[in-house]
Amino acid sequence: MINIEIAVNAALQAGNEILKIYNSQDFEIKLKKDNSPITEADINSNNKIIEILKKTEIPVVSEESEILSFKKRQKNETFWLVDPLDGTKEFIKRNGEFTINIALIENGISIAGIIYSPVSKELYFANDKIGAFKTVNIFSKENQYYNINDLIEKSIKLPIFENRNSFVVLKSKSHNSFKNDEFIKFISSKYSNLEILEKGSSLKICILAEGKADIYPRFGPTSEWDTAAGHAILKASGGNIFDAHAKKEIIYNKKNILNPDFVAVRNINEIKF
Repeated sequence: MINIEIAVNAALQAGNEILKIYNSQDFEIKLKKDNSPITEADINSNNKIIEILKKTEIPVVSEESEILSFKKRQKNETFWLVDPLDGTKEFIKRNGEFTINIALIENGISIAGIIYSPVSKELYFANDKIGAFKTVNIFSKENQYYNINDLIEKSIKLPIFENRNSFVVLKSKSHNSFKNDEFIKFISSKYSNLEILEKGSSLKICILAEGKADIYPRFGPTSEWDTAAGHAILKASGGNIFDAHAKKEIIYNKKNILNPDFVAVRNINEIKF
């Protein structure tokens, strides 16, 4: 459990670093080799997370650090998988819908996840033993550190069951595709009470874990660090993420760090696709 405590602390402290840039008057935006944007907030968050996770003596793979070759990566049965700022486009738009994602991978499976939204101060955390939890705005201005038992006491266990009459499909605010729209049309033929909800970053998977939505299809490029933390949280709450074509649970530390097209579902016992 100590590793989860350290990872939570890393996410909270990285959130502080991000907000310093987010709340400033201006910040520089650069483009990476793949033409995706990066800011000083991405870098500062990454540095803080790596600094803190070193205490666990577990290797770290992060979007904003050099990615080792598969030959070297495959030797790590257990490692941290990090996206220090998921939703950089949302950060640039200043809509608050960006997160810090930290996952613990073991033999290709995401067994623990922490997702923190610095603006809303929503924290989601889970592992395969304690289940999934959410807490909101219990931290001081300095993001006071809580040990895991204190955190659980102040948190709500997921999923949060609620009565609603609609079948909710989640859709990305900044990334969409023709295949995605086609899948949503397919789903709409099965559910007459369909509602589409747009959200940024890994918050979509968190909304599924809460029980506020039912399905999130993603046909288009994503990387392992985009989904790993949310995957652990969703799975611990009763859902899962499946390869949209093979219909098997997606795995991590593959030769290709890109995810396949996937469908994330709130409840694996209720939804078939």
